[in-house]
Amino acid sequence: MQSTFQVLYQHDPSIGPRDEDASIMTKRFPLLVLGVIILLLLVFYSKWYPEPDRVSGFIEADEIRLGSRVGGRVAHVYVTEGETVESGAKLIELEPFDLLEQEAQLQFSLAAREADYKRIESGYRVEEKAQAKSKLEQLQARVDLLKAGPRQEEIEAARGRLTLAEVQKSLAEKTSTRLTKLSQEDAISRQELDNANEAVQAATANVVVRQQELNLLEAGTRIEEIREATARVEEARQAWQLMEHGYRIEEQEQAKAARDAAHAALEAIRRQKEELSIQSPIAGAIESLDLQPGDIVASGAPVLSMLDKNNLWVRAYVPQNRVGIKVGQRVRVTVDSYPNQPFTGTISFVARKAEFTPNNVQTLEERSKQVFRIKVAIENRHDMLRPGMMADVWLHPLDDGQ
Repeated sequence: MQSTFQVLYQHDPSIGPRDEDASIMTKRFPLLVLGVIILLLLVFYSKWYPEPDRVSGFIEADEIRLGSRVGGRVAHVYVTEGETVESGAKLIELEPFDLLEQEAQLQFSLAAREADYKRIESGYRVEEKAQAKSKLEQLQARVDLLKAGPRQEEIEAARGRLTLAEVQKSLAEKTSTRLTKLSQEDAISRQELDNANEAVQAATANVVVRQQELNLLEAGTRIEEIREATARVEEARQAWQLMEHGYRIEEQEQAKAARDAAHAALEAIRRQKEELSIQSPIAGAIESLDLQPGDIVASGAPVLSMLDKNNLWVRAYVPQNRVGIKVGQRVRVTVDSYPNQPFTGTISFVARKAEFTPNNVQTLEERSKQVFRIKVAIENRHDMLRPGMMADVWLHPLDDGQ
């Protein structure tokens, strides 16, 4: 180095060490200016084109806990923990116990109520109406007969029977007198005399009976008998009118209500039978299941839980200075598993009230102490996403071209 300096110094004595440093700085100055310009351009670029805002969170899924409203003993378990099932797949089946017998009993009860309702709705049969009318006519004829009284022929016949009875009495008395004289002469036995006396008594009684019959016919029908018969006619008339008009509307409604109640009870049993089979309401994965055939399940208690793989969303927390997002806004979502494949998300929830930053929240500005919780629904195309994945939500909306 020294030899070189000596050579230069000898060649041009006017050049010294300080002049050489100035020459070097003059050559480097454009490079320094260029570096400063580049830094200024980067600053201006960062101001005019800032990096899009983003927050981080985890992908979550709706959890559905399934159970039965009737409970009972487990008959079959068709799935295992972690298994993926389709919507409508049978998961667990319970034993029916006495539901089958209750259903059969209610079916018979419903049939009886249905028949009774149809009978009341149809009204009385033609034969029943005709029978009631015939009874009315019979009782009316009886009243007319009582009002008309006995016929003259009947009275004359009664008088003839009375006359005959009197003749028979006179003959019996003559026979008795003759036999009494013969008895005094011991011409007849005591038995023959007794028989003659009894014949007189019988003839006398017969005359009395015949006389009463004649008196009854001549007196005619008693007013009490006519009133009784008239009341029976009115009763029969009302019964016939009742059959003609049919059942009251209240009776029809009562029969219909009884039928509907039996039908509702049967439907309730059938719904309980449906609850014996626990089916998947969605297409998802079995998250937890600890059940074996023979276990007893309480009514209304969850027996397994599922994750809805078609309804994924990201839970994230947005600082106060970035809370300008709105529900329904479409944003871009990226995950670490697929860094080059962004997904489309939709803001489905923004908390109205701020909260302190949870311990597991990751944001680009940790100085924000209060944040707003948001939910971003994700389109899980081709079934690529899974609950638990880390995801970044880019807060700039997709609709504005950014």
